[in-house]
Amino acid sequence: MRLPYQIGWALLAIGIGLPAPAQAQQALNLTVGYFTVTGEDGRVDGDVLVANRELLSFDIDDFNGPSFGAEWLIPFGEFLEFGAGVSYTSRTVPSIYTDFVDNDGREIEQDLKLRIAPITATLRLLPFGRSRAVQPYIGGGIGFFNYHYSEVGDFVNFETDTVFRDSFVASGTEPGPIIVAGIRLPVSDQIAIGGEVRWQDAKADLSEEFLGPALDLGGIHYLGTIRIRF
Repeated sequence: MRLPYQIGWALLAIGIGLPAPAQAQQALNLTVGYFTVTGEDGRVDGDVLVANRELLSFDIDDFNGPSFGAEWLIPFGEFLEFGAGVSYTSRTVPSIYTDFVDNDGREIEQDLKLRIAPITATLRLLPFGRSRAVQPYIGGGIGFFNYHYSEVGDFVNFETDTVFRDSFVASGTEPGPIIVAGIRLPVSDQIAIGGEVRWQDAKADLSEEFLGPALDLGGIHYLGTIRIRF
């Protein structure tokens, strides 16, 4: 079952409503890691990548790739932390028609590209506090997922049995929930390193020029983190 993004709105409202300590040490959290898109069996109904696989040769997990991000962290007391950030992941996947070739025997090739750049607001709970040598946390929030999806290359017109060259592009921004879980290990008063798992869920509606009417923007980020306090 897909988590409604209203939960993310509620967590964001709680975070904004909390009074920040007058001398809170804010921090910059840098992340780098790997993003895995939602697998074929878990994607939304009508997903364009699933629809494309009926004609084209590629794997859904070909869209997995590097993820980079930065987040501003503001503590609220010993156990809560608000974060606002942005991240980026992009992948271009080559594909060919599975059962068709051009009249001269050449493969009919395309490039499928998916870029997602989430803008996020999260609220974290540190159950043991931020003063410990080991700081696990869990939380959630809302993301605004700026996306760009394109199909560029050669395509088959099955009505005329011809091959034509074209590009199909969709872009926009969609809201959705985020859940985060991670752990930090301070190495000095200013620096902490750690790891984080971040789940996201969102869906974009596409025009009729695509084989599928929807694009699943969900997936999981596996991240290494470095927090720099000011």
